Amino acid sequence: MTELRKRGAGGGDPDTAENISDKEADGDDRLGLSGDTEGECDGDSKTDTPDVPASTADTDNTPECLNKALEGLPPKWRNYWIRGLLSICMISGFFLMIYMGPIMLIFVVMGVQIKCFQEIITIGYRVYHSYELPWFRTLSWYFLICVNYFFYGETLADYFGALVRREEPLQFLSRYHRFISFTLYLAGFCMFVLSLVKKHYRLQFYMFAWTHVTLLIVVTQSHLVIQNLFEGMIWYIVPISIVICNDIMAYLFGFFFGRTPLIKLSPKKTWEGFIGGFFSTVVFGFILAYLLSQFQYFVCPVEFNSETNRFTVECEPSDLFVMQEYTLPVALQNTLSWKTVNLYPFQIHSIFLSSFASLIGPFGGFFASGFKRAFKIKDFANTIPGHGGIMDRFDCQYLMATFTHVYIASFVRGPNPSKVLQQLLTLQPEQQLSIFHILHSQLKERGLLPLPAVQAE
Repeated sequence: MTELRKRGAGGGDPDTAENISDKEADGDDRLGLSGDTEGECDGDSKTDTPDVPASTADTDNTPECLNKALEGLPPKWRNYWIRGLLSICMISGFFLMIYMGPIMLIFVVMGVQIKCFQEIITIGYRVYHSYELPWFRTLSWYFLICVNYFFYGETLADYFGALVRREEPLQFLSRYHRFISFTLYLAGFCMFVLSLVKKHYRLQFYMFAWTHVTLLIVVTQSHLVIQNLFEGMIWYIVPISIVICNDIMAYLFGFFFGRTPLIKLSPKKTWEGFIGGFFSTVVFGFILAYLLSQFQYFVCPVEFNSETNRFTVECEPSDLFVMQEYTLPVALQNTLSWKTVNLYPFQIHSIFLSSFASLIGPFGGFFASGFKRAFKIKDFANTIPGHGGIMDRFDCQYLMATFTHVYIASFVRGPNPSKVLQQLLTLQPEQQLSIFHILHSQLKERGLLPLPAVQAE
C-alpha cells in the first residue's frame, strides 16, 4: 500500500493521486492500515492499532446488589465470584432450554447468532460512523437476513419435506429457493455499489469485507450447530458442554495453580490451566457421553412429524448408542486386572471431541483475544457481568461446532434414508416408477425379495 501511494505521487495518473485524499488516508490510519513498513508492524504499536471510538463495552454493568455484597473482597476474588455466580445462572438456563426441546434450542442458536453479529458489526460501525457514510449498518443487517433466509430455507427443505409438500406456497419457495436467495443478495450488492462515495471507496470496501467475514464466522457456523442438532441432541449437548467444562476448568486451574504464561495474546492464560482443563474435559466428556447415551430423547435424530406438527425424537438407537464389549490392550490388562470393558461407542467418539475442545478449541478464544487487542477493547460487549459479551462466551463454540459437523460427516454419518425418501417424493410420477422398477430388479437379483407365490408352487 505504501508503494502504491508513492506511485500515485510520483507523476503517475493524476486522477489516482487526487482520489487519495487526506481524509481517506486518515480513514486508513484509523483502521490500522496506514502503510507502515514491515519492521514497524508490531501488534501493540499505536500506528497498527485502530483508534476505535469509546463504547460501553468495557464498562462495569455488575448489578449494584452484587457489587455491595462483594465490595470487601480483593479484585481477583471479586471477579472470581461474579464469574462463578453468572456461570451457574447460564448453565441452569442451558439445562432449561434442553428440557424445553429442540425447537427452543433452535431459537436459542438464532438469538445467539444475531447478538454475536451485532457485537462484531458494532465495532466496525463505530469506526465507519465517524465518516457519516450511508447504509453500512442497514446493509449489514440486510445481508444477515439474506444469508439466514438461504440457510434456514435449506434446512426447511431437508428436514421438513412433508410440511413443504403439504403447503403449496412452501413448494414454490422450496423449488426456487436458491434463485430467490441469490436475487436477494444481488439486491444488497447493487445497493452497496450505489452507496459508494468518492474519496471513501477504500474504507467502504473494508467495511463490506468486514460484514462478509462476520457472516462467515457467525452465521455459517450457527447453521452447522443446527445441523448437528438434527443428528441427535447428543451431538448438540456434548460439544457445547465440553467447551463450557474446558473453559471453567482451565479458569479454575489457572486461578489456583497458574504460574506459567501460555500465550501473549491472552496473558491470563497459563499452561497449568491449559493442561488441567484438558484432562478434566476428557473425563467429563466421557462420563457425560455415558449418561446421555442411555436415553432415546438425546440419541435419536430430531425429525418433524407432519401428522402432529411436532418434533419427534423416537427411534431404535443406532449401534453407536448400544453397549458393546471391548478388549483392553495387554498393557492395560496387566495394570487394571481387566480384560474387557463395556462401553457405548459414542464414549470413544467423546474422547476425540473432548481432545479437540481442549487442545484446538482455545485457539478460537486466542483469535478473539487478538481481534480485541487490535481494536483496543477488553470485551466485545458488556452483556454478561464478569464475562463480557455473548461473542466472548461463544468464540470457541463456533470452532467446535464446525469440527463436530465435519467429524459426523467423516466418521459417523451414513446415507440418510429419510432424506433420500423426501427427494424421491418430489419427483414426477414417471420418475418415481422408473426408480421403483430399477430398485425392484436390483433387490430381486440379490435375492432380497421373495419369489412370487405362483412361481413358488
